[in-house]
Amino acid sequence: MTDIDQLQQELTDQSPRAILKAAFARYDNIAISFSGAEDVALIELAHKLTDNLRVFTLDTGRLHPETYEFIDVVRKHYGIEIEVMFPDATEVEDLVRRKGMFSFFEDGHSECCGIRKVSPLRRKLATVDAWITGQRKDQSPGTRNNVPVVQVDPAFSTDDKTLIKFNPLANWSSKEVWDYIRMTEAPYNKLHEKGFISIGCQPCTRPVLPGQHEREGRWWWEEATKKECGLHAGNIIAHD
Repeated sequence: MTDIDQLQQELTDQSPRAILKAAFARYDNIAISFSGAEDVALIELAHKLTDNLRVFTLDTGRLHPETYEFIDVVRKHYGIEIEVMFPDATEVEDLVRRKGMFSFFEDGHSECCGIRKVSPLRRKLATVDAWITGQRKDQSPGTRNNVPVVQVDPAFSTDDKTLIKFNPLANWSSKEVWDYIRMTEAPYNKLHEKGFISIGCQPCTRPVLPGQHEREGRWWWEEATKKECGLHAGNIIAHD
């Protein structure tokens, strides 16, 4: 059994706070990936546990105006720096020149997400030893059912470096996340007031109807079992 397997066993039934505390105790070079409500809950928890809070986010160039406002509100609310990672301009220009602005509707979203999300994330993760995400098991029935609270990252580890990934909210439900946000009066994206639950890029995100699962608002033209943008590609690897 590896050290991380042992840690997973020890933390699997622990609270998000306990998991975060263990993460910060083990790793100095660690950062929270921030984009949505779950990540704000993590920041709310984490800012009370460490003076070394590092947060980054991905600006794909296709986000909603409300999301840009949200990023700045979070930065000011917690008095933290948020490192914004951008895609390579030459790669974006080449994609748009070859395929236009909306190629993902025709040939799947993997190429666009690869350029706008995965490459900048890979660049960032090459600089840290571990990262913290807001993934939950019930977030995507097709791909996230088995998300552990800590794991070796199968998608972004390399031959030269093993990257560790913490998912402190893996066992929380959406209700628990929102109960915590309301209790702590943490900021949230105003799109949530308009029926959006899972929020990504503007062209690929829409509100969901009552009774629909939250991920039905993302890449709604594709199969549920493939609804990952590549940031958590290991979920599809494990699922397949």
